[in-house]
Amino acid sequence: MSEEPASERRGRLFVVSAPSGAGKTTLCQAVSGGLSGVKHSISYTTRRPRAGEENGRDYRFIGRDEFDARVRRGAFLEWAEVHGNLYGTSREDVGADLSAGTDVILDIDTQGASQVRKAGLPAVHIFVLAPSLGVLEARLRNRDSESEDEIKRRLARAIDEIRDLPNYEYVIINTEFDGALDALKSIIRAERCRLLPGDAERRIRNLFK
Repeated sequence: MSEEPASERRGRLFVVSAPSGAGKTTLCQAVSGGLSGVKHSISYTTRRPRAGEENGRDYRFIGRDEFDARVRRGAFLEWAEVHGNLYGTSREDVGADLSAGTDVILDIDTQGASQVRKAGLPAVHIFVLAPSLGVLEARLRNRDSESEDEIKRRLARAIDEIRDLPNYEYVIINTEFDGALDALKSIIRAERCRLLPGDAERRIRNLFK
């Protein structure tokens, strides 16, 4: 079965979670740039930009007051506080992209993924893991962007996040980037061919137009 044209279907929502340092953001950015019809949702955050990050490309950087105002308006599909900073996904942006037939990737933590599930929004949940906690720690240190205390906090949180793995449909072990990227692309391609409720009848109708 070939992939259905985006103009004839609603987009799929892909939720990608991982402990900090596992490589999920880089994977999500790469797959949205290398696979047609896929958009990497850009989260709002109150944290300060890291070296090399750009507003509107990596995140939408806003103040806490503006973030809180958006929460009160119900503007976020999901939001969470992670490592002392707030992160959120625009409900309006995601809805518009899905309605237009665009597949959307949410690069969010396990708290946000839980909120998406509770909202009842159909989604494919994917977890990205480093090969080991030792590798994860090395990647965090190689970023050279967090203090020693922050690295320890992120590693402790990683253990809690990994316990949420049974709530995900897919897991990708990010041993080397190209292999992990191929796995993510394969999941998206396979899910595009999955028949969702009502899809079979609609496709049959389209054949006889």
